[in-house]
Amino acid sequence: MNKFDWQLWKKFLAIAKPYWFSEEKWGARGILALLLLLSLSVSGLNVLISFVGRIFQNALVEKNPEEFWKYLFIYAGVFVVGTPIVVIYRYTRDKLGLYWREWLTKSFLNKYLQNRAYYEINATKTIDNPDQRISQDIRSFTVTSLGFLLVILSSLINLISFTGILWSISIPLTVVLVGYSILGTVVTVLFGRRLIGLNFNQLRREADFRYGLVHVRDHAEAIAFYRGEEQEGMQLKARFTEVIGNFNALIGWQRNLDFFTTAYDYFIIILPSVVVAPMYFAGEIDFGAISQAGFAFSQVLGALSIVVSQFEQISAFAAGINRLSVFTDTLEAQTARKQIERTIDLREDSQLSLEHITLETPNHKTLVADLSVEVPFGTGMLIVGHSGVGKSSLLRAIAGLWNSGTGLLVRPPLDEILFLPQRPYMILGTLRDQLLYPQTDRTLPDVELQAVLERVNLADLAERLGGFDTELDWDDVLSLGEQQRLAFARLLLTKPDYAILDEATSALDLQNEASLYQQLQESATTYISVGHRASLLKYHQLVLELEGDRGWRVMSAAEYDPGS
Repeated sequence: MNKFDWQLWKKFLAIAKPYWFSEEKWGARGILALLLLLSLSVSGLNVLISFVGRIFQNALVEKNPEEFWKYLFIYAGVFVVGTPIVVIYRYTRDKLGLYWREWLTKSFLNKYLQNRAYYEINATKTIDNPDQRISQDIRSFTVTSLGFLLVILSSLINLISFTGILWSISIPLTVVLVGYSILGTVVTVLFGRRLIGLNFNQLRREADFRYGLVHVRDHAEAIAFYRGEEQEGMQLKARFTEVIGNFNALIGWQRNLDFFTTAYDYFIIILPSVVVAPMYFAGEIDFGAISQAGFAFSQVLGALSIVVSQFEQISAFAAGINRLSVFTDTLEAQTARKQIERTIDLREDSQLSLEHITLETPNHKTLVADLSVEVPFGTGMLIVGHSGVGKSSLLRAIAGLWNSGTGLLVRPPLDEILFLPQRPYMILGTLRDQLLYPQTDRTLPDVELQAVLERVNLADLAERLGGFDTELDWDDVLSLGEQQRLAFARLLLTKPDYAILDEATSALDLQNEASLYQQLQESATTYISVGHRASLLKYHQLVLELEGDRGWRVMSAAEYDPGS
């Protein structure tokens, strides 16, 4: 991470290459070819400017007004032609960067959401801040990659164009230039390679600090109830201290590098004159050749000194490559791990049953062993047991979130099952979207939506909040009890064959709970519930009790004694 090596180059290619060979490759390559053509045009204009400037300077020295005004107008004409070329060049560069970012972001999003990789990554904390990597790091990667590519292309063109001019004016100046640029590159790399690791850490620590602030925002009410301001403040300040500490080291190393690069840039101003002036005094070249040599020197030196001039950006870019590479490797590792680890077999069928299931956590701790149970269609099963024995974990296995273990899971396709967690998911959208989720492409009349709100005792919700097409922050606007009733409204609208309820009425009073479960009983939906209340027994026919230490037993609701 702290040096330029082939490994970093391979990581870059692994991230960058797919776009240029994707379904958009011809459009991308066409725009890149246009950029190259525009870059050639800009370099050609610069070469013309160097010659016009030389004649222009000589006319001043020779006090030749006719020559002076003639080339002054030519000089102005070059700028008139060059301005739209430069503007179109920058616009085309930004447009290609936008296309690339769009494609790469969608590619990462597909991998992130595929096979529930997002769930695995966030559950196991294998990488930090995936949101930042998808949003900021990809944006920086595409913009910076394209910028460096064009800088390199432009530098090559300038190197070819102006080395010949410089060689024709002064061979010693050309030799001095090459040696000076090599010296600058070597010293910059030796001084600055530590910056790559510091930039990598800075990106991570800035993201951790921002995540801490978001965490406080998302849990503001709970923190206020606990009066946890002091503890949260200590946590935020500790993260911020890491940000400041790393940034302090970063600017210290940047200072050390700046001592050299600043002196390097200042010396460039006088170096061409030091070499060429004796030739002018000896009458070997005219005065305009000095300015042309200076211009050509700066162009060639800029081409040869990319590392010196761009090192700070290169170090930050290398850190971003490493972050995206780790993200890519993690996403691919999730898929590979699923293919080789011991997993519960799955068969899709119209029934729901577990046959000799031994369920393990992702870190391979066994929760329940050799579990066999079948849920007949049209019945309800209640899962009970002490906290931590694996009730919710069993639901995760049915949903396909956890599949470590052995045995056979028989269940319908997931689109025929609706899951209601204890804290319902409130999507970003309107009240209509909340009710129709996850099938938000459906169209239902407002009358039907209002009717289902009345069935879950939320009759005034639409009117109170401005109608079905109002967009609000529903997590903050609705209480947990209202969110749970809204989730039941989704269930009543969707009418799935199967429903899985993980303490889905825990925030409701017994009267609301009874009303919702009675409606569920009257439907054709087969359901499995996790809960602690004895009041839930009357709405289920089967009870699965997880006893801890891998044990379990199945009985009818009438046989189960919650006090035993």
